[in-house]
Amino acid sequence: MRYLMMFATLLFALPLKADPAPIGYIKTVSGEAHVISAGAKVKAQSGTPVFEGSQLKTGPKSTLGVTFKDETVMSFGPDTELTVDEYLYAPSQGKLKLGSKLAKGSMNYVSGVIAKLQPDAVSVTTPTGTIGVRGTQFVVKVEEE
Repeated sequence: MRYLMMFATLLFALPLKADPAPIGYIKTVSGEAHVISAGAKVKAQSGTPVFEGSQLKTGPKSTLGVTFKDETVMSFGPDTELTVDEYLYAPSQGKLKLGSKLAKGSMNYVSGVIAKLQPDAVSVTTPTGTIGVRGTQFVVKVEEE
């Protein structure tokens, strides 16, 4: 009985891992686009959640628009692949980070609160370099070799 009580106490003392909260949502889609999160591939449509670690893909002749919790907006052109590697938005605690990887395609980026409060907390990595955000908007295109 004693071991059972110790086990129950230990079990309830361990923090439960909650489902991850969305960091943004798909706002616009035209053509064929997908969001891949935790290995699950979902057809993108307005309102589809985006999570830290999500991969966003557009097909030929397709576009996709995403708005993040901090009001950052990313718009993608045809044949684009981007992964949201890191996202941390806790401005009251001074914890801000947006790191993404653009493997191919094109993106129009419009800064949200993270880049306005801490510009060096935002980066977009491409196969040939890293873009540090110092302004409010930029366009980048990564062509396949």
